[in-house]
Amino acid sequence: MIVRIMGEGQWNLADSHFAELNKLDDELLAEMEGGDEAGFRRTLGALLDSVRRLGTALPDDALEPSELILPTPDASLEEVREMLSDDGLIPG
Repeated sequence: MIVRIMGEGQWNLADSHFAELNKLDDELLAEMEGGDEAGFRRTLGALLDSVRRLGTALPDDALEPSELILPTPDASLEEVREMLSDDGLIPG
């Protein structure tokens, strides 16, 4: 699956890594619902770091369709809230 981090680029991520990402996504959703700004910042950073660590970065000139789009590391809680679906940032 191709994952885009807004403002950074795209990573190709194996489906086998989505269990780890979904766990972080669930934590992020709970922190957002609870208004935990510090927890939100920490978990958003961990989620994005996991994509970078587990995925293979695509070249900057690659323009593959992204199946999943994640916010920038400095996105506000409100900006991320607008991106959420019922399942969080990561469906499933």
